[in-house]
Amino acid sequence: MAAVEEIETSGLRGLWGRYKEVSREVHRGFVAEWTVTIVLLLFATTSLVQAFVIPSASMVGTLLIGDHVLVDKLTYAPYGPAAGKVLPYRNVRRGDIIVFRYPLHIQDDYVKRAIGLPGDRIKLVNKQVWLNGHPVNEPYVVHSTSYVDSYRDNFPAAPNLQLPAQALDMLENHVVDGELVVPPGFLFAMGDNRDDSADSRYWGFVPRENIVGTPLIIYWSYDAPTSELTNGNIGFDHIVDVVAHFFTKTRWKRTFRLIHGYPLR
Repeated sequence: MAAVEEIETSGLRGLWGRYKEVSREVHRGFVAEWTVTIVLLLFATTSLVQAFVIPSASMVGTLLIGDHVLVDKLTYAPYGPAAGKVLPYRNVRRGDIIVFRYPLHIQDDYVKRAIGLPGDRIKLVNKQVWLNGHPVNEPYVVHSTSYVDSYRDNFPAAPNLQLPAQALDMLENHVVDGELVVPPGFLFAMGDNRDDSADSRYWGFVPRENIVGTPLIIYWSYDAPTSELTNGNIGFDHIVDVVAHFFTKTRWKRTFRLIHGYPLR
């Protein structure tokens, strides 16, 4: 009887050991699969596509405060001769909507429209943009004020406000015959809400290397104030507001709306 019990005990131990081995392999495989999945997701959301929220009214007419957008970070990425033939890389075009690191505070991301490329000549005459000697059609522009500001609407002109050093350098060294000439390696950008936009007129050119990407689609649009969207930490009040008013404050007609640039010539 003792021998039989010993055999049974040995068999149970063997089964338990086999079970632990199989479980370990399954667990290891499960962890490995999810590790790869998470790495790929993190890579995709940081290197290819990234989510942003629009916090200000500078692009009203095209993007509203509270629009949550997915930004394509691949299109404007630097590329070599071989990769450029396979992947959809391209240079920034006039009229593209761009997301970029704010030149005066690199930690902030801004979204504006690219108006001028290197070599372009730009001026505004009574709110009308002139590009390389002719007025351009901008159907997306919104003018929220009826009066004409001497600097804002007749740019470049003598500033009627204090400007940062980058903007002063732009006005002092890159204006020829009353027109701003965009230097190599930079862009000139403005908001679509032309009368209420802190843009290149006020802080200077956008360095090409600051460009992060271009917004592709609005995946969610929620009617929230700027103060809640610019807070680095999601406030409890904002969470409560979303829970309580998700269906009424969500702008459903804007959900999954594609975002396109407008060619300027």
